[in-house]
Amino acid sequence: MSDDVPVNLEEYEQLQRHALSTVPSVNVRMSGNLPNTPLAAATIAFLLGSVFCFGLLTFLGGFSLWWWTTYQLGFFIAAWSAFHFGEFAVTAGWNLEKCSVESFLLDNGSMYHIANGSAVLEYIVTLYFIPSFKTRAWVSILGMIMVLLGQFMRSAAMIHASTNFSHSLAFRKLESHRLVTDGIYAWCRHPSYAGFFYWALGTQLVLQNSVCFVLYFILLWRFFYSRTRTEERMLVKFFGDDYVKYRDRVGTKIPFIP
Repeated sequence: MSDDVPVNLEEYEQLQRHALSTVPSVNVRMSGNLPNTPLAAATIAFLLGSVFCFGLLTFLGGFSLWWWTTYQLGFFIAAWSAFHFGEFAVTAGWNLEKCSVESFLLDNGSMYHIANGSAVLEYIVTLYFIPSFKTRAWVSILGMIMVLLGQFMRSAAMIHASTNFSHSLAFRKLESHRLVTDGIYAWCRHPSYAGFFYWALGTQLVLQNSVCFVLYFILLWRFFYSRTRTEERMLVKFFGDDYVKYRDRVGTKIPFIP
C-alpha cells in the first residue's frame, strides 16, 4: 500500500476476514511476482483445472492420437496440476490467515521449474529414441502409488497442523504456535517434507526417468536435510525439551535424515 493513500483499517480487516480474501492476516513473506487478487487466484485455479483435465484424459487414453500422449505423461501432468491446486485449496480451507495467490507454490524458484522441464524432456527424448525404456508398467504403477501416498501425507500434514503450518520458515514464535505431535505427526516428524519427497520421486518412477530420478533424489535430499536442520534449531528454540524429546522419539521417514 502507498503511504499517500488513506487506509480504512476497519474495511481492511473485513477484507482479511472475507472468504475470498487473498490478503494474509499474518506477516508472511511475499515475492510479489504474482498479483495477489481473487481474480488471479481464480484464473490460476481455472488454468490448473484445465491442465488437470488434459492430463487425466491423456492418462485414460482420450488423447492417444499422438505418440507422446501416453498414460505416463498424462498422470504426471495431472499429478503436477493437482499438487499445486491442492496447496492453495488446503491453505484456503485450513490456514486462511496465511492464504495468498502464492499458496499455489507456482513461484517456487527457477530450479523447481528446471527440474520439471528436465523430467518432461528426458521422458520425451527417451520415448522417441528408445521407447523400450518406457515399457515397464510395474515401475510406473509403483510410482503412481508413491505419488498418491506422498500427496496424502503432505495434505494430511497441512490439514492437521492447520495454522501452525507455513510454506516459509518461521524465525519468530507467535502466541498461536503450538507443537503438533499427534495425528500424522505422531508417525512422521516432517510429514509435509516426506510427502513431497516421495511424491516427487514417484513422478519420476511414473515417467521411468532414470537420470532425473537420481538427480531428484540427490537434490531433494540435500534441500530437505538443510531445511530440517534449520527448522529444528528454531523448534528447539521455540519449544525446548518438549521438541527434543519428540525429535528423539519420531523420525523423519526420509532416508538418511535422522
